[in-house]
Amino acid sequence: MNEKICIIIAGPTAVGKTAVAIEVARHFNTQIISADSRQCFREMTIGVAKPSTEELQQVHHYFINSHSIHDDVNAAVFEQYALAAAEAIFRHNRIAVVTGGTGLYIKAFCEGLDDMPPVSPGIRQAITEQYELHGLSWLQQQVQEQDPLYYKTGEIQNPQRLIRALEVKQATGTSIRSFQQGKKVQRPFRIIKLALELPKPELHLRINTRVDKMMEQGLLQEVKALLPQRSLNALQTVGYTELFDHLAGKISLQQAIEQIKTNTRHYAKRQMTWFRKDSSLQWFAPDHVQAIIESIDVHA
Repeated sequence: MNEKICIIIAGPTAVGKTAVAIEVARHFNTQIISADSRQCFREMTIGVAKPSTEELQQVHHYFINSHSIHDDVNAAVFEQYALAAAEAIFRHNRIAVVTGGTGLYIKAFCEGLDDMPPVSPGIRQAITEQYELHGLSWLQQQVQEQDPLYYKTGEIQNPQRLIRALEVKQATGTSIRSFQQGKKVQRPFRIIKLALELPKPELHLRINTRVDKMMEQGLLQEVKALLPQRSLNALQTVGYTELFDHLAGKISLQQAIEQIKTNTRHYAKRQMTWFRKDSSLQWFAPDHVQAIIESIDVHA
């Protein structure tokens, strides 16, 4: 059989995707495409839980350290990058592994994206500046008033999604929902979708432990070095924004660490909500690697 196959390994942050993906990739003697919207940035390492140097040496990873925080990286950019990476892998192997927790990036790779209207940078900048001044509640109120359809059905705790909804409405006069038609593109390869999960208390313990470890590894120093660029979109990220607040004297270091843990747990919950909607995912515990490989063997 020469059918090309992409194995997706999804799941929430800290569940153990990197270790499983490496074992699976080594079993099939192939390479990994990261579907993480932050690990692609060279300047961010500790706070985005990038695979270690040793892990990156074991298996080649695409979309890790591939971009700068000054680059405009989004789901459309990832879609094109990942499709080209898959093509490169398929030249030597009929199986490729895609792993990450950014649901929209995985969706873009598997199904394509809706055609969105162009938005002038000026509109985006004006909204972003107001958001930075007035915060999330201001953003939610604006979307509720200007795009009630999105407000009723969209992800209203996510500032990036709210900004996107607002800028599309202001640029076109139409709700972003009218552009989200859900058209699915047929890819020239088969997709096997797996996801990892843990009981909530265990996942929360892993998250808390990992944040403590990040602090030991020097996360505060990493964030200090990025302070001059703090307004960049790439740095509006859990683990960075809280420490920027600490460095600005708004909160203590301990408060920042507790907020990172809380916000990471909330992020994991949102990821699980996203992935649970995908009925094509097969769910596994992260320590059941043999069962995962056997399941792939059956379907591949």
